[in-house]
Amino acid sequence: MLYLKYAMRDYNIETKQRVEFIQTILKSAKADGIIFGNSGGKDCALVGILCKLACENTVGVIMPCGSRQNYEADKTDAEAIAQQFGIAARHIDLSDIKNELSRLIGNETQLSDSAIANMAPRLRMTTLYTIAASENRLVAGTGNRSEIYMGYFTKWGDGAYDFNPIADLTVTEIYEFLRFLNAPDFLITKAPSGGLFDGQTDEGEMGITYRSIDGFLLTNTVNEHDKAIMERFHKSSGHKRKMPAMYGSV
Repeated sequence: MLYLKYAMRDYNIETKQRVEFIQTILKSAKADGIIFGNSGGKDCALVGILCKLACENTVGVIMPCGSRQNYEADKTDAEAIAQQFGIAARHIDLSDIKNELSRLIGNETQLSDSAIANMAPRLRMTTLYTIAASENRLVAGTGNRSEIYMGYFTKWGDGAYDFNPIADLTVTEIYEFLRFLNAPDFLITKAPSGGLFDGQTDEGEMGITYRSIDGFLLTNTVNEHDKAIMERFHKSSGHKRKMPAMYGSV
């Protein structure tokens, strides 16, 4: 748990307003339901809970894609979340697809580690949108404010969605919200990870803690070393937070 001194949100009000937001989006789109990727992590858990409160026809898809962690802790945690909060769960193993796609593209170019790691989020989003289009569902995004600021998400992967009910919440606030909703403790103690490869953690890859990121976002306090890291990540990832450049656009 991250401890920072700042004004805590009223999560009774937050729950009500976010549920209403989701219901308004669904009504406007004339959609029949919601679908999201259930990785067994904190963000997708909160999104799943809020979406289920807003719409009975909410489905979370568990999509292992090569990492041993996907088949073990992630799968177990995702199933536990679905069971506790009555969220329908589906399982689709994308590992063979990723392997075959890597083989085919690898015949034409040398794949970088980054390119391979980002295949999983993009395959998962393809899966979600294929189901959504077939069942008149909307895809719910699961990125939080801390990740979005750092650009720590995959463009056209987990950065693609129809709506996102938690985009304004830092990791610190995600944890608070989950405790308010009586979510299982493993969501609080589990190291944040995209499960892109075995042993991968968010903080390890970024070289900075969420405590430091959230300290800056919530209280505008950060040491110079971490500030430099944040500025570098934020600047280099600006393209991820904008629509692509279009010739002739205003």
